[in-house]
Amino acid sequence: MLKIEPLGSTHTRSLFRSLAKEQNASPLSSSSCALLPQNTGVYPRAFSGIASTRPSLRPTQISRFNVVLSERSSNFHMTPTNGPLAIQLDRVSRHYTLGASSIRAVDDVSLSIAGGEFVALLGSSGSGKSTLLNLMAGLDRPTSGAIHAGGRNLAELSSLELARYRRNTIGMVFQSFNLLPRMTLAENVELPLRLAEVDHSERDARVAEALQRVKLDKRTGHRPAELSGGEQQRTAIARALVNRPKILFADEPTGNLDSATGESIMNLLLEIRSSLGMTIIMVTHERPLAEKFASRLAVMGDGKLLSDGAIAGVKP
Repeated sequence: MLKIEPLGSTHTRSLFRSLAKEQNASPLSSSSCALLPQNTGVYPRAFSGIASTRPSLRPTQISRFNVVLSERSSNFHMTPTNGPLAIQLDRVSRHYTLGASSIRAVDDVSLSIAGGEFVALLGSSGSGKSTLLNLMAGLDRPTSGAIHAGGRNLAELSSLELARYRRNTIGMVFQSFNLLPRMTLAENVELPLRLAEVDHSERDARVAEALQRVKLDKRTGHRPAELSGGEQQRTAIARALVNRPKILFADEPTGNLDSATGESIMNLLLEIRSSLGMTIIMVTHERPLAEKFASRLAVMGDGKLLSDGAIAGVKP
């Protein structure tokens, strides 16, 4: 039983260092993305496509240990107050400085996403789709514009409030799974609950519920290396669901999978959307997959929203 100490304590920092050592990466690339701080000047490879292609960019500097770990209650609730919209972007831009140049990763994008929609952000590498997803997930701040979720503008929230938003409102699924290899499936899925200091009496039931939803309830004692790629991604989805988010963000969730396994993951996302009424926002470069499974397609190019509309023949 791991006891999580107050924010910024020696034990908390030790936990993040141990997770980093487990994954041979920055503490920011731990599996519990909803608890992560904002930008620290270094982009974890799992959370942004920017770092690998633009290593010299200078993002906004945010305090390193600004995470929410053990706050059981909060006056920050993300229940929508202005109609059925889950998230709304109003002329959002994200620019980065590269020497004397300014890179317009996201350039004046406006987009409204209703609760329960399955929206695919489509575009080639460098189009700005992953940067836009990171902005909506509260992992980055816009240079200008507004991002409204639950009646609040994410661009105006303090770093602590953004951490609450990530912890309470969103789930994240990534292409590379980001499972900790020495932990079992159940332990990987439980990790966000431990970091949020959810009561132990409640954890087992929520882990079991999440694993049952992705049909891995018989594999709880296995470790990631003992699973197929599809099973590892199902585990990552269970981990994203365990905190019962309102919005599920998926960044290339089928990118490391063969086509048949990728379709099974997409069918699972459809099932989650249908059974939980969850809003799903997915980044992909695979148009056929997006057209088959998403209810709406938003196409990005050179940081701009080129087109946005419902997909013919797909139930909204």
